[in-house]
Amino acid sequence: MSTMAAPTAFDTDALREGIERSDAEALLALYADDAELRVVDRKTQPSHPLVMHGREEIAAMLDDLYGREMTHKLERAVVQDDHLAFLESCQYPDGIRVLMSSMADLRDGRIVDQTSVQAWDENEQAK
Repeated sequence: MSTMAAPTAFDTDALREGIERSDAEALLALYADDAELRVVDRKTQPSHPLVMHGREEIAAMLDDLYGREMTHKLERAVVQDDHLAFLESCQYPDGIRVLMSSMADLRDGRIVDQTSVQAWDENEQAK
């Protein structure tokens, strides 16, 4: 009699710890080798998003983002079957805030396809 292996679960605790400790290496471990990440924002709009292919390109972005002097907080994360949604808030020392909403597909407990939409304060009044 054969048994089916249970699918590997996504580690939301590792996501939270990586984000809130600004640990780019820990976050990179959550991505599959062939992952694709798209970012949409004011500069990289929906028609021409920033697209990163594979862990090497994603690592460069994570190193840049989490190497900045700012705080990061995982507000919410929801995993359902092979899908992940999460909301991250960030704040620079001068008070400027950033909000990023992400949706991702999972395979074997790792992110394989992610789209993130981010918005940030654009004026002094937002502080």
